[in-house]
Amino acid sequence: MLETKKQLESLGITVRRTLRNPPPAQLYEYSILHEHGAVTATGALATSSGEKTGRSPRDKRIVAHPQSSGDIWWGEVNMKIDEDTFMLNRQRAVDYLNTRDLLYVIDGYAGWDPKYRIKIRVICERAYHALFVHNMLVRPSMADLAVFGEPDYVIYNAGKFPADPEISPSIGSRTSVNISFERGELVILGTQYAGEMKKGVFTMINYLMPRQGVLPMHCSANEGARGDVSLLFGLSESGKTALATDRTRMLIGDDEHCWTGDGIFNIEGGCYAKSVHLSADHQPEIYGAIRFGTVLENAVYDDRTRQVDYRDASLTENIRASYPLEFIPNAKFPSVGGHPKHIILFACDAFGVLPPVSRLTPAQATYYFISGYTTNMEGMEAGSVEPLPYFSACFGAEFLVWHPTRYAEMLAERMRRHGARAWLVNTGGLGGPPGTGRRLPIEYTRAVVDAIHAGALDDCPAAVDPNFGLEVPAACPGVPPELLAPKQNWPDPEAYDREAKRLCEWFRKHFAKYEVAAGREIRDAGPRG
Repeated sequence: MLETKKQLESLGITVRRTLRNPPPAQLYEYSILHEHGAVTATGALATSSGEKTGRSPRDKRIVAHPQSSGDIWWGEVNMKIDEDTFMLNRQRAVDYLNTRDLLYVIDGYAGWDPKYRIKIRVICERAYHALFVHNMLVRPSMADLAVFGEPDYVIYNAGKFPADPEISPSIGSRTSVNISFERGELVILGTQYAGEMKKGVFTMINYLMPRQGVLPMHCSANEGARGDVSLLFGLSESGKTALATDRTRMLIGDDEHCWTGDGIFNIEGGCYAKSVHLSADHQPEIYGAIRFGTVLENAVYDDRTRQVDYRDASLTENIRASYPLEFIPNAKFPSVGGHPKHIILFACDAFGVLPPVSRLTPAQATYYFISGYTTNMEGMEAGSVEPLPYFSACFGAEFLVWHPTRYAEMLAERMRRHGARAWLVNTGGLGGPPGTGRRLPIEYTRAVVDAIHAGALDDCPAAVDPNFGLEVPAACPGVPPELLAPKQNWPDPEAYDREAKRLCEWFRKHFAKYEVAAGREIRDAGPRG
C-alpha cells in the first residue's frame, strides 16, 4: 500500500483514505451506506447513474498531440482538445477527488493475453463504479497486485463534478470525457454513467493495438467443442450478446476482442449486458448472471420485495448489468482462442428487406463491416411512422481512433490468411415494413447461427439476391424455407422492391464517405439495386 500511496501522490491524489481493490462485499456495504444502493431479490447491487443513463459521445475529446495526431481519424467521432485544456480538466478532477473522504483505487488489466495486456488504474469516489471496474477489467491475483507497479493508463473518474464549458470552446457542455494517449490518462467530468470507463479503455485499445499489428474489434466471440472460434459483430438491439451466449459453445467474451498473430483474446474480465425486457426464457444465462457481485444499473425494482421489473424502462431503455465473466456457466478461461473460422455480422433490419442469412465474399464482408448497419428504433418510439437506418463503421464507430478502413483492411487480411468465412445475418423484420411485418423469432436466428457453426450452409445451393448481390442459401436446418427469401413473405411484392431500393440507396449514401479510401473492389461489393 505504501507504493500505491506514493504513486497516487505522484498523480496529485493526496486524500487521506483510499481502498485499493476492495472485495465486492465491502463495496456493497459502502454503496448501500453512502450511495442509496440496494440489494435486489437475486443479490445484485441496484444502482443509479444519475442524470446520464448512457454514454455522451458528443462530449468525448482527444488531445491533439504531434506524436499521435497524424494517426487519428479526426471529425465527428474524434474531436480535438488542446493539451492545456486537458490539463485544466485533469486538475479540476484531481482537486475534486482530493475533497472526498474516501477514494477507491482499482487496478486491473485490459486484455487476457499477457503479451498484449495493458495495466489500468481507476481512481473513483463511488463504490458502484469501483465494483463495475472490478467486474469489467481482467482481475489480478493478489500476487499480481503485489508486483503491479506503475499503470500504463490512469482513469480519473470525477463524474459527480461538472466540467466548466467556459475554460475552452472545445468543452461543449458540463460533461467532458478527455483522453491523452501521450500521458496515458482519461478524465471523466459531469457523468456518472459507468460505461464511460469501459468504452474509454476500449478507445485506448483501439489506438494502441494497431500500432502493434493487432486488430481490436467490437464483437462477441465463442468457441465450439472442436476449438472452432466465431466472431459475432452487431450493434445494440441486434441480438449479438444473446446469440453469443450459447449453451453449446464456450463464451470467450461478449463485447471487445483483439486478433493477434496467435489468435484472439478478450479485452475484458466481465460483461455489460443490456437488460431491458430481459427474461429467463429467452436469455437464461444472462438472467442467471444477475446475482451477488453484479452491478444492476438504472433498473426499476419493487421497494418491498426487491424484485426487478425488466419491462419497466421508465428510467431508461439502457438498463445494464455488469457481472464477471465467470457468472456465465460456459465461459472460457483464460479468455483466449484460436484464429476465427466464422465472421458473423448481425443486422437488425426492421424494414424486412435483408434475408435472414447470406454468404459473403471477402469484398462483401469488408463492405458490410465498414457499413455497420442496423435499425435505429428511436424514431418509432418517438411516434414516427417508420424506424431509422443506422450505420456505425466497423460496428463501433464511436470507439475507433484510426480511419475505419485501417481496421477493415486488417480484418480482410486476417480472413484471407486464416480462411475465415463471413456471413450477414438479419435479426430484424420479416414479411413487411414496420406495422405490417414482424420480427424474426430468435429461435430461427439461433438455428441460422447453429447451421453456420455446423457447416451446413458452406456449400449448399444459393440464389443471388438481385438488390444486394448476396448469396442467400436455399435451405437452412431449423428454418422454414419460405422465410429465407424476404420478398416471398411480403403481401405486396412491388412494395418490397421499393423498400429494398430505398435501403440500397441508404447504404450507398453512407458508404460514400469511405469509398475513396476503401477502393473500387470494396465499393462494387455493395448493393446493386
